[in-house]
Amino acid sequence: MSNGRDYALRVEHIAKSFGAVTALADVSMRLDQGEVLGLIGDNGAGKSTLIKILSGAVQPDAGELRVDGEAVAFPTPIAARGYGIETVYQDLAVVPMLDVAENLFLGREVRMGGGRMVPFIAKRAMRKTAQAQLQQLNIGIGSVRQRVETLSGGQRQAVAVARAPMFGRRVVILDEPTAALGVKETAAVTDLIRRIGAEGLAIILISHNMPQVLELSNRIMVLRAGRRVGVLQTDQTDVEQITRLITGAEVVHHGDGSPDDSHARGGS
Repeated sequence: MSNGRDYALRVEHIAKSFGAVTALADVSMRLDQGEVLGLIGDNGAGKSTLIKILSGAVQPDAGELRVDGEAVAFPTPIAARGYGIETVYQDLAVVPMLDVAENLFLGREVRMGGGRMVPFIAKRAMRKTAQAQLQQLNIGIGSVRQRVETLSGGQRQAVAVARAPMFGRRVVILDEPTAALGVKETAAVTDLIRRIGAEGLAIILISHNMPQVLELSNRIMVLRAGRRVGVLQTDQTDVEQITRLITGAEVVHHGDGSPDDSHARGGS
């Protein structure tokens, strides 16, 4: 967890509008090292816009981002990755015709050669590292040479999720990681998320599956209509209270309004 001074990621008073539509209004949050933060909200609450800002795909109109206490800007997704922030989107971001190892290194292939030699992709080194990653995370795929199009939906998602901690040094953002999966495959990916968290990475988990968020997270932040309406300690809340926050039936008052507030059930 945080040493009390610097957080793995801190968001202060972020705002974003698209024309006349306000997607985010004065949203603040903080993420401790080794913490799983659940991000909950109905469709249109601002979750997607927030994670796109954190991953460098969208630029905020106002506010500040800090990584380990340092003020940063992410003009591109590559810039966010440079600070160790990796995002796994819900649409299974894998290339079916490539094998497992090639997907794990997609866009960051290991190249050798140079000088008088023509650079080439070091497939052997990539396969060795990929195999070690699958073993470390206990992912049951027979061979890293296997083409992703031959894998089940759960295995494909496991490949996408496993790629994030290979390069994410600080934060892994998971956007609906089990939305398209069955019960058995959801359980396997849920176990994988636990193992990633056990490695000490901070995780933001976006999901409509509230029982899963309650099971995996330390805290839960609720967005509604582009605003933060609650930050709850997971062990002191339940589905009923979260639902009331999502629908506007309950409001959590935020004390001094700082992004560091953590709110117990019924807190004010």
